[in-house]
Amino acid sequence: MRTKLLSLLIVLISFQYSNAQIDSSLLRQVPADTSRTSMNMDAIYTRPSFQSNRLPIALGGYVEANYQHLGTDGVTEGSQFQFRRLSLFISSTISNRIKFLSEIEFEPGESSIEVEFAAIDIELHPLINLRGGMIVNPIGAFNQNHDGPKWEFTDRPIFAEQMLPDTWSNAGFGVYGKYYQKDWSFGYEFYLTSGFDDSIIANELNRTSLPSAKENKERFEESASGKPLVTAKLALKNSKIGEIGISYMGHTYNNFEDDGLILDDKRKVKVAAVDFNTTLKWTDTFITGEFAWVFVDVPETYSQQFGNKQRGGFVDVVQPVLKQNILGWKDAVLNVGCRLEYVDFNWGKFRETGGNIGDDLWNIMPAVSFRPNSQTVLRLNYKILKQRDILGNPPENTGGFILGLSSYF
Repeated sequence: MRTKLLSLLIVLISFQYSNAQIDSSLLRQVPADTSRTSMNMDAIYTRPSFQSNRLPIALGGYVEANYQHLGTDGVTEGSQFQFRRLSLFISSTISNRIKFLSEIEFEPGESSIEVEFAAIDIELHPLINLRGGMIVNPIGAFNQNHDGPKWEFTDRPIFAEQMLPDTWSNAGFGVYGKYYQKDWSFGYEFYLTSGFDDSIIANELNRTSLPSAKENKERFEESASGKPLVTAKLALKNSKIGEIGISYMGHTYNNFEDDGLILDDKRKVKVAAVDFNTTLKWTDTFITGEFAWVFVDVPETYSQQFGNKQRGGFVDVVQPVLKQNILGWKDAVLNVGCRLEYVDFNWGKFRETGGNIGDDLWNIMPAVSFRPNSQTVLRLNYKILKQRDILGNPPENTGGFILGLSSYF
C-alpha cells in the first residue's frame, strides 16, 4: 500500500513539473491567506502551494532535517543526523464552495507513511461549514499549526508530543465557522471523531500516555468504545492584540461493553487546553504559548505510576534582531528566541505519604534562526532538559546543540 501511494505521488509531482518545463507560465503559486483575520484554525489552508493550469489540483509540502549532538549526564551518542519528516499537500477546489485538502507525511524518512489530514469542506455560510474525512482534532493550537517551517525551534514542544498525541487526527465529521467585525475575529470548531482506546494506560511506557493511542490504526475504521470523541474549540482574535483559544476533547475510551455484556465501567478521558499568541508592536517580539490539562479515569487496580492527571505547556519568545538584504536575499531575517517548557506526567500526591509524585520535566531551549524568506528557516538550538523519575530523585540532565533546516516547497 505504501509503495502504491508513493508511486502515485511521484507520478502527480512529475506530471506537474513536466508541464512547468514546457511553459513555466502555466505554473502559478496559490497564495496563502496572510490577512490579519487568519487564525490558528486556518493553518491547514494557509500553506504555500503551486498549481498548474492543466491540473485540477495544487501541490506543496515541507521538509525537515537536523543534526544534533546531545548528552545525558555525561553520556552521549555523538553526532546524529536526522531526516525528521517530509509532508506533501494535495488540494483541490472541486466546485464553488467545495474544497478538498490532504496532507501525507513520511515520518521519519520512509519508516512511517500516514495520511495526516484528508477532508472535504462544504461552505454553506461563513458561520456554518461542514467538514468530513480525516480531521486534525483542534485541541490547543499546535496540533493544527505544526508545520516545521513556521517555528524557530528544531523540536516540537515536548508536551505536544509526549503528553498530547501530536499530530492527532481521526476519521470523523463536524462543523466550523468564523465571524469578522472590524479588528475582531471569532472562530469555532466542533467535531465528532474516533478516538482513544485502552492503550493510553495499557502500554509499554508503564504510564498514562495519550500518544500511545496513535499506534492503534483501527481507530480509522472503528471506535474502541463505540462512543465518539468530542472536540470543540472557541477562538477570539484582535488583529492589533493577538489571539486566544480554549478547547476541549473527551469521550469514553475503554471497551466497556461487548454484545450487550457489560465488561467495565465507562472510563473517561478529558483534555482541556488554552493557547495564545501576540506580537508586541513596539519591538516586533512574537510570543506564543499553550497549556493543557489531561484527566483520565484510571482503574483502581493500576499502580500510582499511572497518573489520572497530567499538565504541561510551553512558551516561545522570538525577537527579530536584523531585517535586511543578506547575501542577496531580500528582507531576510535573523531571530533570537527562547522556549520554556514544563510537563508533569503524573500530577498528584502519593496516597501513602502525601508527598508529590515526580515524573516531570523542565526544558529551556535558546535559539538563533535565520530566514532567507518566510518559507525557509535555518535554526540553531541548545537544549537544557531536566527530567525526574516518579520518586522525585535528582533529575537527569540532558544538553547539547541541534542544528536544523526546514522549508516549504
